[in-house]
Amino acid sequence: MFRTASLADLPAFRCGHAQDPEAATGCTVVVAPEGAVCGVDVRGGGPATRETDLLRPENMIEAVHAVVLAGGSAFGLAASTGVMDELAARGIGFPVEGARVPIVVGACLFDLLVGESAHPDAAMGAEACAAAFVRLAEEPLAEGNVGAGCGATVGKLLGGERAMKSGLGTCGLALGELAVVAIVAVNALGNVRDGDGTWIAGCRDDEGRVMDPLAAFGAMAAAGDGTAPAAGGPCANTTIGVVLTNARLTKAQASKTASTVHDAYARAIKPVHTLNDGDTVFAFASGEVEALPDAVSVLACEAMQGAIVNAVRQAEGACGLPAARDLIAGR
Repeated sequence: MFRTASLADLPAFRCGHAQDPEAATGCTVVVAPEGAVCGVDVRGGGPATRETDLLRPENMIEAVHAVVLAGGSAFGLAASTGVMDELAARGIGFPVEGARVPIVVGACLFDLLVGESAHPDAAMGAEACAAAFVRLAEEPLAEGNVGAGCGATVGKLLGGERAMKSGLGTCGLALGELAVVAIVAVNALGNVRDGDGTWIAGCRDDEGRVMDPLAAFGAMAAAGDGTAPAAGGPCANTTIGVVLTNARLTKAQASKTASTVHDAYARAIKPVHTLNDGDTVFAFASGEVEALPDAVSVLACEAMQGAIVNAVRQAEGACGLPAARDLIAGR
């Protein structure tokens, strides 16, 4: 019945990365050259997003040309300008009196405290967009310390020095002709667990082992020493993702799918959707296959849970922080 799917099953979309490993930041771009229906659901208390109001079902725009996931906090929103420029130069976007206006939406995560204090700019956005057109359909999208996941970390309940390196992950599932692929950059305040409930990355104890996040949260609350992010300050965490599908969905149905996919965040990340996270999910639907919206949501949720796990399993230690693979190798 179910089978593994990949971006090769979704030819309407093109995906590319650009990153600066020394600065530990980057961006990931998903392009729909012909336009596709897009929905969004934002659950975190500190999002950095672009043009998400366009995706409200009552608003006019029915086709989106790119979704951008980027580091750099609000600075990283500049990457979308470069994506717009690159798409317009390729003749992609709505025609307006001889010009082209691509519709580009996006979300950013906070990685300014990892590596150098730098952020994606328009040039990096254009680079990632161009890479999407170069990448072959059958070529797997790189995971780990790439794109929007370049500077991602998890487990910051007791401060950044006890965190672990995370990254970007993908996972896909198909049922008959229906295919769904999830792409996510995991930069959570909380810990990440795999399908059997084992904590695989997050806040580390004095021995360097991943500790139970509730114990870490309790220690943070008891300390009262400022390890928790300051109220009103920049949001230092965020898990941002997009699910791609060949299903035919309305904007309202796509937004409902995005809403349901937050269940995957809740299954795999603890705590999640806090005031110090800007958790956001986009759903991008190209419309070739008739499918029940609930079927899309179920596949999308399962794919996203797998992508979150892959994001931490594929990450490599960097900037003085270990990754899940380092702890496994050290056992």
